Amino acid sequence: MVRLGAIELVSRPLTRPDPALVAEALRDGLRRDGLALLTWTPAAHALRERMAFCRHALGPDWPDVGDAALLAEVDDWLGPELAAARRRANLARVDVAAALRRLLPWPQAARLDELAPERLAVPSGSRVRVDYADPAAPVLAVKLQETFGWADAPRIADGRVPVLLHLLSPAGRPVAVTADLASFWRVGYPQVRAELRGRYPRHPWPEDPTTAEPTRRTNARRR
Repeated sequence: MVRLGAIELVSRPLTRPDPALVAEALRDGLRRDGLALLTWTPAAHALRERMAFCRHALGPDWPDVGDAALLAEVDDWLGPELAAARRRANLARVDVAAALRRLLPWPQAARLDELAPERLAVPSGSRVRVDYADPAAPVLAVKLQETFGWADAPRIADGRVPVLLHLLSPAGRPVAVTADLASFWRVGYPQVRAELRGRYPRHPWPEDPTTAEPTRRTNARRR
């Protein structure tokens, strides 16, 4: 920049800005504008939700991934990217999921998939994605026929937390929400069966779902 007194005559962009100054400017931008400056892919969102669930279920040994905590400790997880960035647009290309994993000490990183699995196997053989949007109540949405033979809802986080089952009709609509599958089979299922077996006659509606074969198929396709 060239000035004559207080008058700016020429302004040129810095060709080689000080990386430390750039990193500090990017930190300021993140604090001012928030984490939306980063590109949050579905994988990054899912990982953050699983980490938040572990902290809620297992305690403060797990990292806090709330906005305030991530912004306050930005160098702990985003430090290498901030050091390498030369402009704000570089932040949009950051692999946020990989950066978040830096917050996990090795013992926690090694157990994340066990304590907060991305998917759970159901009796039909399907592997269904778990929704951790609410860290207090992880959800598994699955077709009711795929859960025949399941004695009770699965538990995660070393057995501390029951998964909330959203049992779906053949059309994919929720017909029951329960974390107590044994009770549902006894009390709720007979009513659901009476209501839906006439509407979906091609799908199995056994009298005893606890001993029936789980399936992803209709009656016709099972023959």
